Amino acid sequence: MAPRFLLHHAPKSRSMGSLWLLEEASAPYEVQWHDLEAGTHKAPGFLAVNPAGKLPALVDRGPDGSWNVVVTEAVAIAAYVADLCPEAGLAPTIGTPERAAYQFWMAYGPGVAEPAMADAAFPRAKPAPPMALGWPDLPTVLARIEGALDGRDWLVGNRFTAADLTVGGLLAYMAMFGLIQPSPVLARYIGAINARPARQRALAMKAPA
Repeated sequence: MAPRFLLHHAPKSRSMGSLWLLEEASAPYEVQWHDLEAGTHKAPGFLAVNPAGKLPALVDRGPDGSWNVVVTEAVAIAAYVADLCPEAGLAPTIGTPERAAYQFWMAYGPGVAEPAMADAAFPRAKPAPPMALGWPDLPTVLARIEGALDGRDWLVGNRFTAADLTVGGLLAYMAMFGLIQPSPVLARYIGAINARPARQRALAMKAPA
């Protein structure tokens, strides 16, 4: 039987986080590699999987191979797999204080930190009215994350979770491309993110020749 999960993935795309996630979860999966320059993510076959023509897209075949469930959007995939693989410890138990903090940080990455990053990288010709945006500027975002990490290694509880994958992965991306100059606290956190063996394995993977 084929592995439970099929990840549609292209290097140097948001799907890298999903590949890393599957490695962290020790989940059974295979990869459908895409070539962004060739536009394979816009081909009819893939548009049948994700009409938005975006990566990542995760196909869940179910525990016995009888499903054909598609999950798109990186944070949705992260939350989905973390809950399906509790033995990996990537998501705190529902009904605990740690779960509340986890839900916040899972949303904070794509809903606040990424828009703030985009605003900093691609500034508007004219600033938007303060009441028009649901996120602060990037320095405020970084300060919020730094405050949460003061005196601790990870965002939630005492262990790495999918919230660190979502938020920390974004910080690592920003640092790699020079979009931020990390403070000592954030530099330590990004270093711990980059040192994750699962992340290193994901980054090292190459499409078949």
